[in-house]
Amino acid sequence: MHLDHDHDRPAAVSADARRPDGSRRAVRIGLGGPVGSGKTATVAALCRALREEFSIAVVTNDIYTREDAEFLLREAVLPPERITAVETGACPHTAIRDDISANLEAVEDLEDEVGPLDLVLVESGGDNLTATFSKGLVDAQIFVIDVAGGDDIPRKGGPGVATADLLIVNKTDLAPHVGSDLARMAADAKAARGELPVAMQSLRGEDGAREVAEWVRGRIAAWTA
Repeated sequence: MHLDHDHDRPAAVSADARRPDGSRRAVRIGLGGPVGSGKTATVAALCRALREEFSIAVVTNDIYTREDAEFLLREAVLPPERITAVETGACPHTAIRDDISANLEAVEDLEDEVGPLDLVLVESGGDNLTATFSKGLVDAQIFVIDVAGGDDIPRKGGPGVATADLLIVNKTDLAPHVGSDLARMAADAKAARGELPVAMQSLRGEDGAREVAEWVRGRIAAWTA
Protein backbone atom coordinates (compact mmCIF):
# COMPACT_ATOMS: atom_id res chain seq x y z
CA MET A 1 0.00 0.00 0.00
CA HIS A 2 1.36 3.40 -0.98
CA LEU A 3 -1.37 5.77 0.15
CA ASP A 4 0.20 9.05 1.24
CA HIS A 5 -2.47 10.64 3.39
CA ASP A 6 -0.65 13.99 3.41
CA HIS A 7 -1.53 14.25 -0.25
CA ASP A 8 -4.90 12.46 -0.05
CA ARG A 9 -6.91 15.28 -1.51
CA PRO A 10 -10.61 15.54 -0.59
CA ALA A 11 -13.07 15.53 -3.43
CA ALA A 12 -14.29 18.98 -4.39
CA VAL A 13 -17.94 19.69 -3.65
CA SER A 14 -19.61 20.11 -7.01
CA ALA A 15 -22.33 22.59 -7.89
CA ASP A 16 -25.04 19.93 -7.67
CA ALA A 17 -24.10 18.75 -4.19
CA ARG A 18 -27.71 19.03 -3.08
CA ARG A 19 -30.80 17.30 -4.35
CA PRO A 20 -33.86 19.25 -5.57
CA ASP A 21 -35.43 19.02 -2.11
CA GLY A 22 -32.36 20.72 -0.58
CA SER A 23 -30.93 17.61 1.08
CA ARG A 24 -27.29 16.71 0.49
CA ARG A 25 -26.91 13.96 -2.08
CA ALA A 26 -24.59 10.99 -1.70
CA VAL A 27 -20.95 11.23 -2.67
CA ARG A 28 -20.42 9.35 -5.95
CA ILE A 29 -17.25 7.39 -6.57
CA GLY A 30 -16.56 5.80 -9.95
CA LEU A 31 -14.49 2.66 -10.51
CA GLY A 32 -12.98 2.07 -13.93
CA GLY A 33 -10.31 -0.14 -15.44
CA PRO A 34 -9.65 -2.91 -17.97
CA VAL A 35 -11.71 -6.09 -18.23
CA GLY A 36 -10.83 -8.56 -15.49
CA SER A 37 -8.83 -6.13 -13.36
CA GLY A 38 -11.06 -6.71 -10.33
CA LYS A 39 -13.45 -3.77 -10.33
CA THR A 40 -16.51 -5.79 -9.28
CA ALA A 41 -14.56 -7.68 -6.62
CA THR A 42 -13.33 -4.34 -5.27
CA VAL A 43 -16.89 -2.97 -5.20
CA ALA A 44 -18.01 -6.08 -3.32
CA ALA A 45 -15.15 -5.78 -0.81
CA LEU A 46 -15.90 -2.09 -0.22
CA CYS A 47 -19.58 -2.82 0.35
CA ARG A 48 -18.72 -5.48 2.93
CA ALA A 49 -16.24 -3.17 4.67
CA LEU A 50 -18.49 -0.09 4.79
CA ARG A 51 -22.11 -1.25 4.83
CA GLU A 52 -22.40 -1.22 8.63
CA GLU A 53 -21.23 2.42 8.76
CA PHE A 54 -22.83 4.03 5.73
CA SER A 55 -25.92 3.86 3.55
CA ILE A 56 -24.57 2.56 0.22
CA ALA A 57 -25.88 1.80 -3.26
CA VAL A 58 -24.20 0.54 -6.44
CA VAL A 59 -24.69 1.14 -10.16
CA THR A 60 -22.91 -1.29 -12.49
CA ASN A 61 -22.32 -0.88 -16.23
CA ASP A 62 -22.08 -3.68 -18.80
CA ILE A 63 -22.45 -3.47 -22.55
CA TYR A 64 -25.24 -6.01 -23.12
CA THR A 65 -25.69 -7.85 -19.83
CA ARG A 66 -26.22 -7.26 -16.11
CA GLU A 67 -23.53 -9.73 -15.13
CA ASP A 68 -21.67 -7.50 -12.65
CA ALA A 69 -24.88 -6.56 -10.84
CA GLU A 70 -25.89 -10.22 -10.73
CA PHE A 71 -22.52 -11.11 -9.17
CA LEU A 72 -23.05 -8.53 -6.43
CA LEU A 73 -26.57 -9.83 -5.86
CA ARG A 74 -25.33 -13.42 -5.57
CA GLU A 75 -22.69 -12.31 -3.09
CA ALA A 76 -25.39 -10.47 -1.09
CA VAL A 77 -23.08 -7.52 -0.47
CA LEU A 78 -26.11 -5.19 -0.22
CA PRO A 79 -29.88 -5.66 -0.24
CA PRO A 80 -31.13 -6.17 -3.82
CA GLU A 81 -32.92 -2.83 -3.97
CA ARG A 82 -29.58 -1.06 -3.51
CA ILE A 83 -27.97 -2.55 -6.64
CA THR A 84 -28.95 -1.57 -10.17
CA ALA A 85 -27.46 -2.07 -13.62
CA VAL A 86 -27.06 0.01 -16.76
CA GLU A 87 -26.70 -1.72 -20.13
CA THR A 88 -24.59 0.73 -22.12
CA GLY A 89 -25.04 -0.86 -25.56
CA ALA A 90 -21.72 0.68 -26.61
CA CYS A 91 -18.14 1.12 -25.41
CA PRO A 92 -18.29 1.49 -21.63
CA HIS A 93 -16.63 4.90 -21.54
CA THR A 94 -19.52 6.42 -23.49
CA ALA A 95 -21.89 5.94 -20.55
CA ILE A 96 -19.50 7.28 -17.92
CA ARG A 97 -17.99 10.19 -19.85
CA ASP A 98 -19.81 11.10 -23.05
CA ASP A 99 -23.52 10.51 -22.45
CA ILE A 100 -23.96 10.03 -18.71
CA SER A 101 -27.75 10.35 -18.71
CA ALA A 102 -28.50 6.65 -18.08
CA ASN A 103 -26.10 6.52 -15.15
CA LEU A 104 -27.35 9.79 -13.68
CA GLU A 105 -30.92 8.52 -13.89
CA ALA A 106 -29.92 5.26 -12.18
CA VAL A 107 -28.15 7.13 -9.37
CA GLU A 108 -31.03 9.52 -8.84
CA ASP A 109 -33.58 6.68 -8.88
CA LEU A 110 -31.61 4.89 -6.16
CA GLU A 111 -31.55 8.02 -4.02
CA ASP A 112 -35.31 8.43 -4.49
CA GLU A 113 -36.14 4.80 -3.75
CA VAL A 114 -33.73 3.78 -0.96
CA GLY A 115 -32.22 7.10 0.17
CA PRO A 116 -30.95 8.99 1.92
CA LEU A 117 -27.59 7.56 0.86
CA ASP A 118 -24.05 8.35 1.96
CA LEU A 119 -22.23 6.69 -0.94
CA VAL A 120 -23.01 5.55 -4.48
CA LEU A 121 -20.38 3.41 -6.22
CA VAL A 122 -20.60 3.60 -10.03
CA GLU A 123 -18.71 0.75 -11.67
CA SER A 124 -17.79 1.14 -15.33
CA GLY A 125 -17.76 -1.76 -17.71
CA GLY A 126 -14.28 -3.03 -18.59
CA ASP A 127 -12.47 -0.51 -20.75
CA ASN A 128 -8.95 0.57 -21.69
CA LEU A 129 -6.42 2.90 -20.08
CA THR A 130 -8.14 6.01 -21.45
CA ALA A 131 -11.39 5.45 -19.53
CA THR A 132 -12.34 8.35 -17.26
CA PHE A 133 -15.56 9.50 -15.63
CA SER A 134 -17.35 12.76 -16.28
CA LYS A 135 -17.20 15.12 -13.30
CA GLY A 136 -20.92 15.53 -13.87
CA LEU A 137 -21.39 11.90 -12.83
CA VAL A 138 -18.86 11.20 -10.04
CA ASP A 139 -17.02 13.22 -7.43
CA ALA A 140 -13.92 11.00 -7.32
CA GLN A 141 -12.49 8.25 -9.50
CA ILE A 142 -10.74 4.98 -8.72
CA PHE A 143 -8.87 3.20 -11.51
CA VAL A 144 -8.13 -0.51 -11.13
CA ILE A 145 -5.36 -2.39 -12.93
CA ASP A 146 -3.98 -5.83 -12.09
CA VAL A 147 -0.58 -7.43 -12.10
CA ALA A 148 -1.68 -10.16 -14.51
CA GLY A 149 -2.18 -7.51 -17.18
CA GLY A 150 1.60 -6.91 -17.21
CA ASP A 151 3.93 -4.91 -15.01
CA ASP A 152 4.40 -2.35 -17.81
CA ILE A 153 0.87 -0.95 -17.46
CA PRO A 154 1.86 1.89 -15.08
CA ARG A 155 4.58 2.94 -17.57
CA LYS A 156 2.08 2.98 -20.40
CA GLY A 157 0.09 5.53 -18.45
CA GLY A 158 -3.05 6.96 -19.95
CA PRO A 159 -5.68 9.16 -18.27
CA GLY A 160 -7.01 6.39 -16.03
CA VAL A 161 -3.61 5.52 -14.59
CA ALA A 162 -2.25 9.06 -14.44
CA THR A 163 -5.19 11.16 -13.26
CA ALA A 164 -7.61 9.00 -11.22
CA ASP A 165 -7.97 10.12 -7.62
CA LEU A 166 -6.81 6.66 -6.54
CA LEU A 167 -5.00 3.96 -8.56
CA ILE A 168 -5.34 0.37 -7.37
CA VAL A 169 -2.76 -2.19 -8.50
CA ASN A 170 -4.83 -5.30 -7.82
CA LYS A 171 -4.14 -9.03 -7.44
CA THR A 172 -0.67 -8.52 -6.00
CA ASP A 173 -0.75 -12.11 -4.75
CA LEU A 174 -0.48 -13.27 -8.38
CA ALA A 175 2.80 -11.46 -9.05
CA PRO A 176 5.07 -14.50 -8.46
CA HIS A 177 2.91 -16.60 -10.79
CA VAL A 178 2.77 -14.16 -13.72
CA GLY A 179 6.29 -12.75 -13.53
CA SER A 180 5.29 -9.22 -12.51
CA ASP A 181 7.70 -7.04 -10.54
CA LEU A 182 5.63 -5.34 -7.83
CA ALA A 183 8.37 -2.94 -6.78
CA ARG A 184 8.77 -1.79 -10.36
CA MET A 185 5.01 -1.37 -10.78
CA ALA A 186 4.83 0.71 -7.61
CA ALA A 187 7.76 2.90 -8.70
CA ASP A 188 6.37 3.36 -12.22
CA ALA A 189 2.94 4.22 -10.84
CA LYS A 190 4.43 6.85 -8.54
CA ALA A 191 6.39 8.31 -11.45
CA ALA A 192 3.24 8.48 -13.59
CA ARG A 193 1.04 9.94 -10.85
CA GLY A 194 3.26 12.24 -8.82
CA GLU A 195 1.62 12.77 -5.43
CA LEU A 196 -1.67 11.04 -6.28
CA PRO A 197 -2.10 7.89 -4.15
CA VAL A 198 -1.51 4.30 -5.25
CA ALA A 199 -2.86 1.20 -3.46
CA MET A 200 -1.20 -2.19 -3.88
CA GLN A 201 -4.08 -4.57 -3.19
CA SER A 202 -4.86 -8.26 -2.86
CA LEU A 203 -8.41 -9.27 -2.02
CA ARG A 204 -7.45 -12.84 -1.17
CA GLY A 205 -7.09 -11.92 2.50
CA GLU A 206 -10.04 -11.14 4.75
CA ASP A 207 -8.93 -7.52 5.19
CA GLY A 208 -7.69 -6.92 1.65
CA ALA A 209 -9.70 -3.76 1.01
CA ARG A 210 -9.01 -2.15 4.38
CA GLU A 211 -6.87 0.78 3.23
CA VAL A 212 -8.94 1.47 0.12
CA ALA A 213 -12.02 1.49 2.38
CA GLU A 214 -10.22 4.01 4.58
CA TRP A 215 -9.63 6.19 1.52
CA VAL A 216 -13.34 6.03 0.72
CA ARG A 217 -14.16 6.98 4.32
CA GLY A 218 -12.03 10.06 3.83
CA ARG A 219 -14.01 11.01 0.74
CA ILE A 220 -17.31 10.62 2.58
CA ALA A 221 -16.02 12.68 5.50
CA ALA A 222 -14.86 15.47 3.16
CA TRP A 223 -18.22 15.45 1.40
CA THR A 224 -20.27 15.75 4.57
CA ALA A 225 -17.96 18.10 6.51
